[in-house]
Amino acid sequence: MFIPRCMSTQHPDNVLSPFFAERPQMGGEDEIQEAYYAYSHLGCDEQMWDCEGKEVDDYVVKKLLTKYGAFFHAKKLGEDVRLTLRVPNPLVEKVEAKVLLETLESIPRSFDAARLFYGEDITPIFEIIVPMTTSADDLNRIYYYYKDFVVGKQDLPVRKGDITIKEWIGNFFPQSLQVIPLFEDKEHILRAADITKEYLKDKKVSSQRVFIARSDPAMNYGVISAVLLNKIALLRLQKFSKESGVAIYPIIGVGSAPFRGNLKPHTIERVTHEYSSAFTFTVQSAFKYDYAPEDVIAGIQALKSRTPMPLAEFDEQRALDLIERYSQEYQKQIMALAPAINKIAPFVPKRRKRKLHIGLFGYARKMGGVTLPRAITFTAALYSLGLPPELLGINALTSEDIRWLKEVYPSFEDDMRDALTFYHPSSGIVTDDLRKAIERLGITYTPSREHLEVCAEIAQMMKSDTHELLVEHIVRAGSIRKFLG
Repeated sequence: MFIPRCMSTQHPDNVLSPFFAERPQMGGEDEIQEAYYAYSHLGCDEQMWDCEGKEVDDYVVKKLLTKYGAFFHAKKLGEDVRLTLRVPNPLVEKVEAKVLLETLESIPRSFDAARLFYGEDITPIFEIIVPMTTSADDLNRIYYYYKDFVVGKQDLPVRKGDITIKEWIGNFFPQSLQVIPLFEDKEHILRAADITKEYLKDKKVSSQRVFIARSDPAMNYGVISAVLLNKIALLRLQKFSKESGVAIYPIIGVGSAPFRGNLKPHTIERVTHEYSSAFTFTVQSAFKYDYAPEDVIAGIQALKSRTPMPLAEFDEQRALDLIERYSQEYQKQIMALAPAINKIAPFVPKRRKRKLHIGLFGYARKMGGVTLPRAITFTAALYSLGLPPELLGINALTSEDIRWLKEVYPSFEDDMRDALTFYHPSSGIVTDDLRKAIERLGITYTPSREHLEVCAEIAQMMKSDTHELLVEHIVRAGSIRKFLG
């Protein structure tokens, strides 16, 4: 079975808007066109369609096939290219919970649209992603709800003594869904293999995709913790696959900022080597829109042509001990920085229309009682203030920790160097302890003078509460970095 290598996503980490977007905040028809562009021009073999936190377009399949018929006759949706839905998790996103049911009900309708278009039975959507997975129950509820209540109702009579729903409405396909868990917090990333094993125990499958977040763990526990947690999860999934005989195809959710994964068109080899057993990598908006199209296309081709390799084993207990010490220091620094982050965050421009960020429909990240913006805005805020979040918490590392890290996290120095390029040592939010720890790293880097100047101007605006040009300056700084956050 074809497994995609390159998943285009709707994460709004881009500075520049794509040429086809009607306005800076993409939404609606822009995202239909984006999916087509990702497939047809960039060469992505999968598009994640986000059904949480925005007005959902349940007719995405029909619109794609109708509007771009020539392309989808040549590249069959569901066979040659994939459309994979990310649905709300009802246990976490209670206001959005019923969007899950609406989305599941739309899947058979999408099948009917594809059957009409192709003149044969082709299933355009048969996988969904469940964010913030915490147990096998999260997955089984969706798997069985679809099987028993969406498809299963077709054999029931409309009313006693009447024809069945199937005779009235027609058959419901596909008959079952493949459910992809997305693990986002420390506890459940570490338990990814066990939860996947529990979910699969009553299912006869030869393969399973598992999604490991890279961005939220960095925000919650620091970049070093995120990398080590991802690697432990990959290693445990690798062992589970070997023991069970089920092929596991991991997905890693990486962005362009070093803090969120450092996947850019020119870092493909480095990042894929770091997570060598991962099968699918996400290509987020900054990757797609903040670089020259020819570089983006070449990068995506490199992702698709690579050969996944087993991940080298390492001392998991040592990694967990380091995560504990480092994340405590990181979180302590974040709590001290929260007022500065929250003060500048409202001026970070939005690149997608999302209900997620506002009022009743929003949910924020909370750490130690402190409320923070979501990861992209969080990252953009700290970079704009001249303190890349990759640098936080490193004063908890000993020289022996750093030596060991360089062995198990080969990109450590490169990621730190990339972040240091945009570090403003004279920023008023950098403590003496952190400044000295950064110096002790001994990493040579070339600072971006242009970025330093913009950060200094942003700092002055924040200090004097003159905000008229603040958004413009945040965008300027992002343009220099080639990612917003």
